[in-house]
Amino acid sequence: MAELRRELGVWTAASIVVGTVIGSGIFLVPHQMILHTGSPGMVFLVWIAGGALSLFGALSYAELAAAMPEAGGEYVYLREAYGPVWGFLYAWTQLLVAKSGSIATMATGLFLYAGNFWPSLEQKAFALGTFEIRRGQLGAVALIVGLAAVNYAGVRFGGGVQVAVTTAKVGLIAAIIVIGLGTGHGATANLSTSVAAGGGVAGFFLALVGALWAYDGWNNVSMVSSEIRNPQRNLPLALIAGLAGVIAVYLLANLAYFYVLPASAVAAGNRVAAEMMRRILGDYGAAAVSVAAMISIFAALNGSILAGARVPYAAARDGLFPGLVARVHPVYRTPGVSIWLLSGWAAALALSGRFEDLYTSVMFASWILYGLTGASVLTLRRKKPGMERPYRVVGYPWAPVLFVLGSASVVIAALVQHPVESVRGLGLIAVGLPFYFHWKRRFSW
Repeated sequence: MAELRRELGVWTAASIVVGTVIGSGIFLVPHQMILHTGSPGMVFLVWIAGGALSLFGALSYAELAAAMPEAGGEYVYLREAYGPVWGFLYAWTQLLVAKSGSIATMATGLFLYAGNFWPSLEQKAFALGTFEIRRGQLGAVALIVGLAAVNYAGVRFGGGVQVAVTTAKVGLIAAIIVIGLGTGHGATANLSTSVAAGGGVAGFFLALVGALWAYDGWNNVSMVSSEIRNPQRNLPLALIAGLAGVIAVYLLANLAYFYVLPASAVAAGNRVAAEMMRRILGDYGAAAVSVAAMISIFAALNGSILAGARVPYAAARDGLFPGLVARVHPVYRTPGVSIWLLSGWAAALALSGRFEDLYTSVMFASWILYGLTGASVLTLRRKKPGMERPYRVVGYPWAPVLFVLGSASVVIAALVQHPVESVRGLGLIAVGLPFYFHWKRRFSW
């Protein structure tokens, strides 16, 4: 039977980290953060705290990825730490809503930005029963299918696309930072401005949820562990260096925003980067931000399809999904069925227009699983002390403990802000249990 090949180097692995983390969040999140905290200084503190918590997670995942460089990432770690049912629930969550919903969200978001140039994308294409399908939704479906075909044609090809678009994305964001800080249109006094906000501990944690959302995605590279060359070295390096680079980009971008714009302007509208560039270069500057956002989302979308398809594949290899999903293309050496399964379902969600409700519902349960994955470092140190660990997390046990606490803060905040959606998310996950027992009993691949 055909197997996956180790064809990705450290640069491709790092581009998956950077490319899937930096999406649209850096252009939008500062607006909500200033409303919750009130001042640029507090916003910077939240970005640093969110970056530190994410880095603690990356350090923890680096130990797990180097010790178990298998396809599936968290699926493997949860399976080994707590048993197959937890690995299955993670894979089920990713396929049903978390990864598929994220792909649908990004593809649709890209065409929302494209609508700034082609307003006709917002027009109705046709009606499907009670649903009205917009042209932008059709474009999102076509984009998902196209990127699925790219990644179906080989992990090296998909990885090459990821390196190219991530390089372009970082270059454009760097240009926005340089223009903001270097053209003389700002003032250091703007960094001391403030707005009325909720503030306090509650405001800080609400802003932190936004920051962690903007940092989300660094774990994707662990899903392609079985296709990375020299994973014991390259996986920890890609995780840590890639996320450190993202933290630096986020802090510099926010410095540029608040240098050009007072806190009141950041609070007034959610397209912060576009407003900054409009003040410097007029409408052409705002249009440039839309282009940067589209390329940024494109890179995150490609990386999500590339990495996310390895999770159902890994579960199917263990007999927890139908065996067809575990098939590897004999020529391209990619999990072709899994790629089309994930992408096809994501396209259906994009077409339905209901993905945002589902995605909000499942984030609560997803962060529970992220926290459990961080805790699996502690569990496996006790459960399998003899396991070969080429990389051991720096600052053990505090790094994984702090990441678990950070995950718990996101879970609590989600429960407080969206109690109905959170409980619904747990219900969506629980629906997977009958399938787990059915496939575990029936299939023996």
